[in-house]
Amino acid sequence: MDEQKKKIYILLGHPDKDTFSGTFASAYEEAARAAGHEVRRCNLGEVPFDPILHKGYKEIQELEPGLKAIQEDIKWCNHFVVIYPNWWNTMPALLKGFFDRAWIPGFAFNFDKQTKQIIQRLKGKTAHVIIVSGSFSPFMIWWKFGDFKNEIQRGILEFSGFETKVTTFGPAERVDDAQRNVWVEEVKGWGKMGV
Repeated sequence: MDEQKKKIYILLGHPDKDTFSGTFASAYEEAARAAGHEVRRCNLGEVPFDPILHKGYKEIQELEPGLKAIQEDIKWCNHFVVIYPNWWNTMPALLKGFFDRAWIPGFAFNFDKQTKQIIQRLKGKTAHVIIVSGSFSPFMIWWKFGDFKNEIQRGILEFSGFETKVTTFGPAERVDDAQRNVWVEEVKGWGKMGV
């Protein structure tokens, strides 16, 4: 594979793929494929799994085949794209449930009991998180309610070793189609570059 070409994994975290988040995922995917990148995609709403970690981390809860497949795709890729809507100042419950279930020791990280250090098992990869806000601008959400990017950027992806960029769009419900098209073209540009 050309050194400039990447192995890209796209995870659509909206339960419904027929949404503006889904439009972004498709735009990124099509542009990345057209540019010659290797691309795999998952619409999380189509993956059967229990998003609830019923016993916390007291007991091992066997991963469903779909979660194991996503883990393998994340290990395969060198660039991970996560797209989802901002609901109640955070990610949808389904996406949070995915991270609760799949972002586990042995896959995303390990804890060295001797040194008391976190071992980042996904180090060396990059990630781009695209968050879509519906009714409010991302700045207004941040100003009123605080940083809604920290959880996924620092608490999940960077914790496990990803070098992470987060981009926010909105208010998607209050702009016209011309503005939405501008955003889609921007996402296509990232897909083409594999960033």
